[in-house]
Amino acid sequence: MPPIRITPLILAVALFMEQMDSTVIATSLPAIAADIGTEPIALKLALTAYFVALAIFIPISGWMADRFGAKNIFRLAIFVFMLGSLACAFSFSLETFVISRFFQGIGSSMMTPVGRLLLVRSTPRNELVAAMAWLTIPALVAPVTGPLLGGFLTTYLSWHWIFWINIPIGIAGIILAGIYLRVPDERTPRPVDLVGFLIAGVAFSGLVFGLSVVSLPALPIIYGYLTLAVGATAGVLYLLHARKTKYPLLDPRLFRHKLFRTSIIGGSLFRIGVGAVPFLLPLMLQLGFGLNPFESGAITFVSAIGAIMSKFIVERIFARLGFPRVLGFAAVFGGLLIAAQGLFTQETSVPVMMMVLIGGGILRSMFFTGTNAIGYADISDEEASQATAIVAVAQQISIAFGVAVAGAILEISSAINGGVLTLLDFQIAFFAVGGMSALAGTTFFRLPSDAGGNVSGHKAES
Repeated sequence: MPPIRITPLILAVALFMEQMDSTVIATSLPAIAADIGTEPIALKLALTAYFVALAIFIPISGWMADRFGAKNIFRLAIFVFMLGSLACAFSFSLETFVISRFFQGIGSSMMTPVGRLLLVRSTPRNELVAAMAWLTIPALVAPVTGPLLGGFLTTYLSWHWIFWINIPIGIAGIILAGIYLRVPDERTPRPVDLVGFLIAGVAFSGLVFGLSVVSLPALPIIYGYLTLAVGATAGVLYLLHARKTKYPLLDPRLFRHKLFRTSIIGGSLFRIGVGAVPFLLPLMLQLGFGLNPFESGAITFVSAIGAIMSKFIVERIFARLGFPRVLGFAAVFGGLLIAAQGLFTQETSVPVMMMVLIGGGILRSMFFTGTNAIGYADISDEEASQATAIVAVAQQISIAFGVAVAGAILEISSAINGGVLTLLDFQIAFFAVGGMSALAGTTFFRLPSDAGGNVSGHKAES
């Protein structure tokens, strides 16, 4: 198998494990809570602890890769993730489970950005679209397959298996990465920005924790708003700090690159809707339509088929039409298909639902493959480590924001209707987040038609 496929497939296996784990646990919360003697709502603190660990340690992943070697850190991250999985499986109380999930999140925080960095450094720019197409699949497939797998393992085996299953996958990833990854071991002995690490940790963990509490209130919601305020304040302080620091942990000067800046802004907007769908759709199918978790998972699973289908056409489409047009239309119509899910009713046939979800899966896969690739079109190899960390932070915050927006809309709308969730509440939420995703198209339509042509292979029309 050529390197253009070997490298992203090895990285994708580890990223699939990480992405799957972050969604599979949601289905198993009641069973875990009953086993360790707590309430499911309290156990949502474990979900929050995981995302907080991501927010704290993702910013330093770029420096770690530059200092100790990206391949070494990637393999270490898998090992830490495996240890966290074992700790979760053997947890016996709420406290031990929350701590285990936080430790697992530390490993996860390094896998995604360092994995993407390995791909960027090992792939020529003109082959980056094809490589990103393989790497993007886990992020799209895992959120819809996670609940299905989690429900199956918890129902027919035990909840412990959702963590034990990571061990053989992780061992295979470490071995394969050691054998097949051929990546230049670029190391930059720049000093670590400890002050920036502390401020950024407060900023991003405050934002992610606050959004998580607002959308999944395991704690009084006032704590969510307070930590959001702390996070936003720390974010401003970090920007002031980075401007006068020679080697900032995350360099905001990277936003001077137009294509990188556009990919972050447009990708974050689109991800609001994408992040909300795994929260909204199963809830609507189960509470609104009366389906059980396995039935709703079987319906939502088909969007993964669309994501895989797009891999076979995406490289040619970008080469033929260019990034701006394809990304613009993918965002607009992808957003509309998210909004269209708000039109589902109990009378809507399952095949119609599946067609909408497959179409959405194709467009989302094309969009994220393109934004992941165009963002590095004007980024140098020396800046790639910081760029991947910034991308990963933006992804986590935008997904958390999408869930928070959807949760807030449901809460406000249901309160107006007497405190009971109705189909209308879900419709309003789908229309709102779908509209936000569609707005991402405007950021790409403003680009020149040949923007990122060195990556897509598209030539300017004469």
